[in-house]
Amino acid sequence: MVPVIALLGRPNVGKSTLFNRLTKTRDALVANFPGLTRDRQYGSAVLEGHSFIVIDTGGLSTEGEGLDDLMVQQSLQAADEADLLLFMVDAREGLNARDEEIAQQIRRLGKPVIPVINKVDSMDADIVSSEFHSLGLGEPRAIAAAHGRGVKALDKAILDHFPDLDKNPPVSEQGADKGMVVAVVGRPNVGKSTFINRLLGEERLISFDQPGTTRDSIFIPFKHDGKPVTLVDTAGVRRRSKVRQTVEKFSVIQTLKAVDESNVVIMMLDAREGIAEQDATVLGYVLEKGRALVLAINKWDKLEHSQRDLVRKQLELKLTFTDFAEKYFVSALHGSGVFDVLDAAVDAYDSAFRRFSTPMLNDLLQDMLTEHQPPMVKGRRIKLRYMHQGGVNPPRFIIHGNQVDSVPTSYQRFLVNRIQKQLHLSGTPVQINFRGGDNPFAGKRNKLTPRQFKRRERVRRHRGKK
Repeated sequence: MVPVIALLGRPNVGKSTLFNRLTKTRDALVANFPGLTRDRQYGSAVLEGHSFIVIDTGGLSTEGEGLDDLMVQQSLQAADEADLLLFMVDAREGLNARDEEIAQQIRRLGKPVIPVINKVDSMDADIVSSEFHSLGLGEPRAIAAAHGRGVKALDKAILDHFPDLDKNPPVSEQGADKGMVVAVVGRPNVGKSTFINRLLGEERLISFDQPGTTRDSIFIPFKHDGKPVTLVDTAGVRRRSKVRQTVEKFSVIQTLKAVDESNVVIMMLDAREGIAEQDATVLGYVLEKGRALVLAINKWDKLEHSQRDLVRKQLELKLTFTDFAEKYFVSALHGSGVFDVLDAAVDAYDSAFRRFSTPMLNDLLQDMLTEHQPPMVKGRRIKLRYMHQGGVNPPRFIIHGNQVDSVPTSYQRFLVNRIQKQLHLSGTPVQINFRGGDNPFAGKRNKLTPRQFKRRERVRRHRGKK
């Protein structure tokens, strides 16, 4: 599974700045989708080819508040699910009582931890570090996250904590011959277990949150139309409530791990409750990772016919950023629409891994330019010259041209929509990258072949005779 790194520390010690450094502000790509309100405390980082989930847990202490408030407990709960903790302190303020209080809580977790001294800037790192050795959490790392100082050394220290990282690429980046891996995700009680049991045709055993029970998702292999499929069940961990009911224990981190391990995500929503903040967090991460997506709106049978049109309209308004995804209104309890969702996941998987020839893509580009020319910029029209495919899962297309940095977002959306429609790409996002048309041979002298050189000499002699 993908390792999880949690950033801990007081407010204003630079956790968000380091978060942006580690994730290379990739979450900003998600923020460009209209209608998406995303919790920015979860992000994806890649260090030397290895994928990580990074969590900014927020401030662990504020003036006048102790460590027993709800926000602190939520942060420590997130830290408890992490594989490595980065405990951040402020070099300018030095060691204080709140840092020591947080360090005491961290020691109780028994997790691997790297103390990170931020904002060293022009300070002497060795002198600054000496003060924080007393925390007893290991060798501190001095950085200036705002300027990138010491961050590469911190990256190496992080990797040193995971010597057994799998060298193979994530399943999401493997080819179609590896089979489809589908993550079924959603908030508690939306019907994920019932949905999975319908697909498998059997009642699965429930594992309870007892000592030794794994927090990782459960991988369930089966066949659909003779093809291998693996379901990633994020509903695998449960706990018993005091009234003997089985209540699902929701974990955003566990869900994000499942998204990382999959090539297709089935996002389940409760038709009666609509979109919640947790849903937006997961959907934002799905978009950031470029996963194929199918939306299953469950418990449709629980709604009166008069309510259904209203729910459809509300979902259309709130899910504009997932317009590429197929939406299905289902009842997992009665089985209606369940296998339609799985068929849509297969179509999305096929679309995500489809490849196209360059001549075909250039014909499509010319058709799009004929239909809708790029706009003028400072009196000059943007020129898009040719297009080729740059990758799969998600399909990525490279468009070369002039003034490509000035292509408006609205025109980019036009290109994406036309590509999806004309290439019949259902259920998968499409990415477009632009590359400038600078002449790679500019400034270089043209080297003539021996044959060209002799011909030039003949032309010169002929002109000399005249």
